Amino acid sequence: MRRASLAAVSIGLALIVTGGATRAQTATSQTYDELTKSEAAANGEAGKRVAPQKTIGNPTDEVSPAMQALIGAPYPPHFNADPKTPAEWKELIDRRAKQAIAGLPAIKEKLGVNVEETKIGGVHCFIVTPKKIPPENRRRLLVHVHGGGYVFGPGEAALPEGLMMAGFGGFKVISIDYRMPPDFPYPAAMDDAMAVWKTLVKQHDHRRLAIFGTSTGGAMTLAMVLRARDEKLPLPAAIAPGTPWADIDKIGDSYADNEWIDNVLVTWHGWLGRAAKLYANGTDLKNPYISPIYGDFKGFPPTILTTGTRDLFLSNTVRTHRKLRRAGVVADLNVYEGQSHAQYQFNVDAPETKEAFTDIAKFFDKYLGE
Repeated sequence: MRRASLAAVSIGLALIVTGGATRAQTATSQTYDELTKSEAAANGEAGKRVAPQKTIGNPTDEVSPAMQALIGAPYPPHFNADPKTPAEWKELIDRRAKQAIAGLPAIKEKLGVNVEETKIGGVHCFIVTPKKIPPENRRRLLVHVHGGGYVFGPGEAALPEGLMMAGFGGFKVISIDYRMPPDFPYPAAMDDAMAVWKTLVKQHDHRRLAIFGTSTGGAMTLAMVLRARDEKLPLPAAIAPGTPWADIDKIGDSYADNEWIDNVLVTWHGWLGRAAKLYANGTDLKNPYISPIYGDFKGFPPTILTTGTRDLFLSNTVRTHRKLRRAGVVADLNVYEGQSHAQYQFNVDAPETKEAFTDIAKFFDKYLGE
């Protein structure tokens, strides 16, 4: 979220200088009528749009207090982390993992789910099982690929989203603990995910299977369908790529519009872009298995996407939705007011969290066979 304390950061926003003062400084002293004239002049030609600096308050209408607290929170301290060595990356990854793991017991207790470790296709996984599974879900299985920019969320640290999907939706979930950089760049994560998928489709009817994940997990969900189709494997009956990192490069309107507004990812030029390059490891960023927006979506299963109005990946999600629709795919899009990246899963007690996962569960219920 943009605040007065970010005035120094505005230098990096390439604000136009007019009469020895930045446009942002000029805007603060202008009346509305003066501002309309200066903005009209600045945007008088076709091409890039220029806007004055803004301060955006918390949304209040139809946004719960719990979600407002997330929306109004300061930037995470690691948003501009710049690890230079594998050891520095691992220190950052481990530090964040410990924070995530510390909250797991409370989530498990609240949602009534059990977790056990296993190996599927030679890949370390977690089986998340709700204590109560509705009769219609007893033969259904969800495959979870976690988020974290391809670097965060090793081991149990990746479980919160899988716990919420199992708890709120009443499904058994397989959460894949795929390999990640700095030790294992592309294609290790995708190879692990596909090894699990190949095993599961031999053991289960693919019409009762779905894949879901958020951010990185959303991109991997899409890429898994592309690879499954390319490798002539059965496809899932439905998918739920939440705010997918569908274009790993800084391409898309909201990479600029929501930069410094999204208080989760903040900017592609922080740790996020550095993780993208670390993961790609020299592979073309437009490779559809890395940036699935460049793949062919024809024949994809029904898809539900989730994002927020302040999400840095809003355009990633919108572009994915439109491309799916243009390919003739059933595709739903849920957009939450005021939310930054993936905030619909940050607080298990927020009403919006239950709403988001319940919507996904209902979508899966509609398209998965019993």
